[in-house]
Amino acid sequence: MPADVRTHPIDRAYLRLEQARPGARWDTGGIAYLSGRPPSLADFRAYVGMRLPELPMLTYRLERTARPPVWRPDEAFTLERHVHEVVTAGPEAPPSPLETALGAPLPRDAPWGLWLVHGETPDEYAVCYRFEHVCQDGVAAALAFRTLLGTGEPALRPLPRPRGRGENLRRTVTALGLAVAYAFDVLPRPGRRSSTAFAPTGRRKLLRARLPVERLRGIGRARGVSANDVHLTALAGALGRWSEEAGIPLPHTSALLPVDARRHDEEQTWGNRTFAVRVRLPLTEPSPLRRLELVAAATSAVKRRPRRQAIHDLVRYMPARPTAWYMRQITSPRVTTLLATSVPLAEDGALGATDVTGAALLPLLLPGHLCGVGLAFFGDWAEVSFTVDDALPHGGRLPGLWTDAVEELEQDLGEVG
Repeated sequence: MPADVRTHPIDRAYLRLEQARPGARWDTGGIAYLSGRPPSLADFRAYVGMRLPELPMLTYRLERTARPPVWRPDEAFTLERHVHEVVTAGPEAPPSPLETALGAPLPRDAPWGLWLVHGETPDEYAVCYRFEHVCQDGVAAALAFRTLLGTGEPALRPLPRPRGRGENLRRTVTALGLAVAYAFDVLPRPGRRSSTAFAPTGRRKLLRARLPVERLRGIGRARGVSANDVHLTALAGALGRWSEEAGIPLPHTSALLPVDARRHDEEQTWGNRTFAVRVRLPLTEPSPLRRLELVAAATSAVKRRPRRQAIHDLVRYMPARPTAWYMRQITSPRVTTLLATSVPLAEDGALGATDVTGAALLPLLLPGHLCGVGLAFFGDWAEVSFTVDDALPHGGRLPGLWTDAVEELEQDLGEVG
């Protein structure tokens, strides 16, 4: 493996965001739920150690003082510093071991951590994986999940088309035009303002709901859209209802959507290779099916092959300063209200003789944002997660409102059909 790996401009943009808001939580991750007897901490560390050769980037550390910062092999790497255990047994056990794992600090020299969480229910346990966002994005984290607890298969990406005459010039012009359009989209405007309806405490909590993934896919097939479009539509419906119940107006709500910009042969990378785009959520549209049409229209451009290719080119060649400016703008609560990501994790998974029964994301809660929302696809299930500040009014209602919004879409489809 290379001695030093230069950081990507997106990584440096996240580092600047961290420096600007040092008190914020910049870690994200996910949870796997398993059935069966949990391993001992020693056995769990040994298992992780056997898998590490397939994930060499996890044995690197970020050299922040280098100019530019680089990923460098961690000469002091130990599994004891990265792999931990939280249990409920004993008089000093925490009241909620999973919340303890989710809230445990990551040392500055250890940008990721694994927690073996068990003790609440016999023959059930969880594995919590957390990392600084500058270390990985959701796509790389999904590969880590599949490598540690699943098949290790890479994500499927379309092969590039052969380049014809003038292809380089066409792609350059398209990428430059797209850069201008995205820059204009995130410029400060008089009507954009962040919500100040509650004072955040800095204490975050994770809320979840789960549905059979076929319910989302069935709605999508009926209207010719993706399961993620259905999820975003349900999210818009849930936020609209939540806004009414909480008494917090959300007149202009946009989600920050990460778009995978890796090449077909590029899976494991140091740092981030996703591009952030803004998608408006139609909270005030009363018809669920019309809401779905509006969401699908907003996301359709990103799905087209020329646009995806242009995003790939932007991520590959975009200079550091424009990248930092764009990331600062699009993560601002004046431009986007929440981060919404979706990740297909795996079809199945196991750790030794125990099976993974479910998985959930811990989405990033950006400073000033209403919430972070993640949708994880694992096996036959889709699990939505909301990361919210502890002070968010009626925050606990969001998962149920999302489920209700999916049911409303199904009911409207039945009436149309």
